Amino acid sequence: MGRKKIFLIGLIGFAAASALGGIATTQGMLFGARALQGVFGALLAPAALAIISVTFTVPAERAKAFGVIGAISGGGAAIGLILGGTLTEFFSWRWCLGVNTPIAIIAAILAIRFVHESRAQGDNTYDIPGVLTATAGLFSLTYGFNQAATSGWSDSHTIVFLVAAVVLLALFVAIEMRVKNPLMPLRVVTERNRGGSYLGSLVVGAGLFSMFLFLGLYLQVILGYSPLKSGFAFLPFTAGIIVFAGIASTLLPKFGPRPLMVPGLIAASVGLLMLSRITPETSYLTHVMPSLLIMSSGMALVFIPLTSTSLHAVSHHDTGVASAMVNTSQQIGGSLGTALLNTVAATATATYATAHTELGKMVQPFAMTHGFTVAFKFSAGLLFVGAIVLFFFINIGKEALVETESVIAH
Repeated sequence: MGRKKIFLIGLIGFAAASALGGIATTQGMLFGARALQGVFGALLAPAALAIISVTFTVPAERAKAFGVIGAISGGGAAIGLILGGTLTEFFSWRWCLGVNTPIAIIAAILAIRFVHESRAQGDNTYDIPGVLTATAGLFSLTYGFNQAATSGWSDSHTIVFLVAAVVLLALFVAIEMRVKNPLMPLRVVTERNRGGSYLGSLVVGAGLFSMFLFLGLYLQVILGYSPLKSGFAFLPFTAGIIVFAGIASTLLPKFGPRPLMVPGLIAASVGLLMLSRITPETSYLTHVMPSLLIMSSGMALVFIPLTSTSLHAVSHHDTGVASAMVNTSQQIGGSLGTALLNTVAATATATYATAHTELGKMVQPFAMTHGFTVAFKFSAGLLFVGAIVLFFFINIGKEALVETESVIAH
């Protein structure tokens, strides 16, 4: 169909799904609209990365393009909190969905005018069995982790869904090894630099999503911030992402990816460890803001090289798949990480409350904050493990980035 057409379908579909969610009158209608947002978002994000990959073939220009994407991706989440808080506080939660519609329509109009069409060459048939088993497997895995957060790991429903996930994902791999044109060619993920990049994206998603979730709860529930004030509290994170994304895009062609990615994840891990020191009585300026600045600087140093290494030595035909794997691994990491860390936080909260009954009515905020801090420590551990993975998996230098551009360009 072409990358531009897929991109436009994703934009228009996302606009329609957002509008549907904004006017939803039932819970089922709202859930359906959110599911459609996920479907069209899954078309949109990989197509955007693939278009950038085949459009910018000069290393310096491509690094800058990925720098912009990294700044938008990382900073967009924090900006979304501000916009969402404003809309929720002064209008309605429905506008948090509806606001996407005009933005997506404007983006589609600009894409029609400025984006050139490009297509992957070769066999473009669809791997329907792969789609079905991958979707069912990932759904079962995510649902199983979420079920564990509410009912425990020994719950029968948790066990059934996790076993089903293992079976379905194993079947998916078996299918991909045999079909002519697989949904996820194993050659894409088995190359060490690309595989390491996807693992890195997985832990980044887990760390980033959990930070937004638990810090947002801390600001609103414990410190009593309004949704709008809570959104503005994340502004230092946005600023750090934007500033350091520009720095990373400049440094990447000079030093290569690993010297940026490994220190970046370590810095982000330190930022999360600093957040683990918060209490119901700590100050935003002395504890939260410095942590956000350190974490954002580290994440920016990871985002930009990660996109380049995930496309290392990939063929023109596989560019779309390789791009999709970046977004997919980050979303999976976010979903599974949030579910797992919810379990960790809930367990820590309950344990603290049981052990500190002498606090009386004050036990709840202290117990919840303790749960958040334990989750932050686990998140920091995940990011540190990610740094170790990237250290051993990523072995390309700055020269290899030039070779990658040449492969994709042809």
